[in-house]
Amino acid sequence: MAKKKNKTLSPDTIAVNKQARRLYEILETFEAGISLVGSEVKSLRGGQVSFKDGYVGFRDGSAFLLGVHIAPYEKTGTYDQHDPERPRRLLLHKLEIATLQAKTEQKGLTVVPMKMYFSRGKVKVQIGLGRGKNVHSKKQDLKERDISGSFSRLPPHEPRTRTDLPKAHKKFWKGGPGGKPLSRGFPPGRRRHS
Repeated sequence: MAKKKNKTLSPDTIAVNKQARRLYEILETFEAGISLVGSEVKSLRGGQVSFKDGYVGFRDGSAFLLGVHIAPYEKTGTYDQHDPERPRRLLLHKLEIATLQAKTEQKGLTVVPMKMYFSRGKVKVQIGLGRGKNVHSKKQDLKERDISGSFSRLPPHEPRTRTDLPKAHKKFWKGGPGGKPLSRGFPPGRRRHS
């Protein structure tokens, strides 16, 4: 039996922060490099990362990834282990750091990590500038996703509305009381030959 492939993630993707789009309305995204030690990179190759309380903080003209947990690499000794939740420096241009820092000082904006992936052998982090959603907007998003999902689950040959039916089928569907079809057999023009 063949292995099932994971269709949602590309092979270079390490992890995706699913909560970022749920909790924040993302206004802008940036790609940033990240400063890591060797055992962190080895742990990332195994997908051992958690974005649970991750955010981007600014200090002394630099951006740091805070609250992201990269598990210790299990094949190294206790002496060479890294701190799992240490602040990690993000590699961005000064202008990008200045614009992000200025925008986060506005009310309600924050910078969150959205995805971590490999690009040409280097670890990259996609960060997003976002505004926190309230409960009403979260419910609205769920409702829209549910409605769009119900239409996508219909088979392609099924008509989505009565206006999508051909003319012969429209006559068949007009029917009597309660919108029931007049006959139980085939629609006009499609009668079975005996």
